[in-house]
Amino acid sequence: MEIPLTVADHLRRAEVVYGDRIAIVDEPDQVAPALPDLTYARTAELARAMAAGLDAMGLDIGARVAMVSHNSARMLVFLYGTSAFGRVGVPVNFRLNAEEVQYIVDHSGAEVLLMDPELEADLGGVKVKHRLLTGEESDSLFLEGVEPRPWTPDENATATINYTSGTTARPKGVEMTHRNLWLNAAVFGWQTGVNDRDVYLHTLPMFHCNGWGMPYAVTGMGGKHIVLRKVDGPEILRRIEQHQVTLLCGAPAVIATVLDAAADWDGEIPGSGRMRIVVAGAPPPTRTIERVEVELGWEFIQIYGLTETAPLLTMNRSRAEWDGDTPAERAARLSRAGAPALGVSMSTSPDGELLARTNHVLKSYWDQPDATAEALADDWFHTGDGGTIDEAGYATITDRKKDVIISGGENVSSIEVEDTLFSHPAVAEVAVIGVPDEKWGETIKALVVLADGESVNERDLIDHCRESLAHFKCPTSVEFRDELSRTSTGKLQKFKLRAPYWVDMDKQIN
Repeated sequence: MEIPLTVADHLRRAEVVYGDRIAIVDEPDQVAPALPDLTYARTAELARAMAAGLDAMGLDIGARVAMVSHNSARMLVFLYGTSAFGRVGVPVNFRLNAEEVQYIVDHSGAEVLLMDPELEADLGGVKVKHRLLTGEESDSLFLEGVEPRPWTPDENATATINYTSGTTARPKGVEMTHRNLWLNAAVFGWQTGVNDRDVYLHTLPMFHCNGWGMPYAVTGMGGKHIVLRKVDGPEILRRIEQHQVTLLCGAPAVIATVLDAAADWDGEIPGSGRMRIVVAGAPPPTRTIERVEVELGWEFIQIYGLTETAPLLTMNRSRAEWDGDTPAERAARLSRAGAPALGVSMSTSPDGELLARTNHVLKSYWDQPDATAEALADDWFHTGDGGTIDEAGYATITDRKKDVIISGGENVSSIEVEDTLFSHPAVAEVAVIGVPDEKWGETIKALVVLADGESVNERDLIDHCRESLAHFKCPTSVEFRDELSRTSTGKLQKFKLRAPYWVDMDKQIN
């Protein structure tokens, strides 16, 4: 017997086994009225009602439905109300500007865009067939008590399209199948020990790799979701204390803000002895990892992956053999990206690029066959990251081979930022690189050569970028140069431009 694996399985089990249990505690501080605490039975009802509403709008099976929003209970419902009933969810980064969101809507062919009302001032001009603000407008979509159109489960059907910044100025749409998402959630949940007693705090944006797949894993095991709209150190500690949180995921910047807040916390740190924090996006400094154990009393877990891998490729979690180590020794071991997750094979190419094979690898890039073929060449997924694999199978990321900067867990295409700076009349040449930053892991620096006779200052160029790019993509500093070193063929060698800023670092990423 072979039963298709679909994301509907997670919510179906939660409804049957844990129907009366509180599933989701919504963010109270938002423009749209918060939803009341939702049981798993009620969450499943709302997902069916959303699917029935999309039926009534005339959307076919396979139609794309986009949502741009901060974390919210409605976004969790969206993940099931679309994919679990045969449509394709398109979660969109709420930090993007109107032009960028318009591109994703157009490229994906989304017929519906659900939008957080806080974003209306910036994104209200995005054109789409149906646009609904979350809250009263989006809730009117739900057809309660109406059974949605039947869908024959297909684990190879596209469940979500997740847009990621890559080496080109335009993002690519990563097609993830139900099988991709199901198996990522199963392995991720298993290796982090997710169980029905877990209380999960959503510090990680739900749009980002569908919250890394943790919403599916937690739901399938009947855990409780606590929605946090915006990352704030003191508020994270308060929510952990109030709701007895046991698990959260986030970028290194989340650790930094929590450690800052903990320094001023009165009394025992919430979650001490029970919390585990899963970190990805960039390896934090070893000292930061040590502080998580010593100052917070939390377990630190590091993973590595990409949007294209759903994201789990490797995991580094403390093991029995390390129990006798000092916190500093354990932190040094945990600073590696980790060993391959269950079902993952890792290798390196002759030029040092990390390669992966796993059930979590994307189906394709939406409507980009050439990019798909390049990423999946030779039956391996090419990560674009340089790295090494030791004799125990543990991977360490040493450099980024793609022109991508990861700042605060967000991918930024250096080419996109360079194109924007080139549009300023004073700029003759530019190279955008990532440089170390204690809080964000990396931050964006522009190296600029001015055109003859032109004069412009750092603030002017940063403001110029802010006019057309999401703010997290904009340089935080500009350095003016007389020239930029190039090869004999005129190509910039960014690894040489980056080198002086990383000279005291063990790795060429942070």
